[in-house]
Amino acid sequence: MKVIAFNGSPRGNGNTHHALKVVGEELLKEGIEFEVIHVGNKPVRGCIACMGCVKNQNERCVITTDEVNDWIQKMKEADGILLGSPVFYAGIAGTMKSFLDRAFFVTSVNQSMLRNKVGATVVAVRRSGGVSTFDSLNHYIMYSEMVMATSNYWNVTHGLQPKEAEKDDEGNQIMRILGKNMAWLLKVLDAGKAHVKPVLPEAKTFTNFVR
Repeated sequence: MKVIAFNGSPRGNGNTHHALKVVGEELLKEGIEFEVIHVGNKPVRGCIACMGCVKNQNERCVITTDEVNDWIQKMKEADGILLGSPVFYAGIAGTMKSFLDRAFFVTSVNQSMLRNKVGATVVAVRRSGGVSTFDSLNHYIMYSEMVMATSNYWNVTHGLQPKEAEKDDEGNQIMRILGKNMAWLLKVLDAGKAHVKPVLPEAKTFTNFVR
């Protein structure tokens, strides 16, 4: 089994990376492969609402000037997905948000590619906005009908400069427990596949309130 983590921080080895690494160390202990993809330092543009991915049904975004389509295929192949972001104005960092909007829309409109995979999110924050960013990241997991792994508190660690989060004892415990619970959930779901039939997907119903 394998978990793919996406680091939405512009810093490659900052506090967001540290949080992901702590989770990943627990997964590795349980024999689960772990890979971190650095998104936050890449030039990723936002969704242009062209609906090309809906029309083409080829598991790809029509924008081909970045690595988003490669990352989508990595998400498809993985058993678990871990999303990490620093806090920018009490929300997800911009480049990460652009990636998530495009990738998760493509996966949702192409045979619900992420259904029943295990998902989790982590946040690194200096002071405020951690919980609101954590909530926003979780929206992508829930919208995709993924199974969410949890910890013993909100998955938020604190620090400003790189390595400061290493001193957050509670934050590190949260990430360790998240890694353990994610590994357990991955194994439980894998073991259950031979005994429990999966829920069949339903076609998405779209509505608005214009009459």
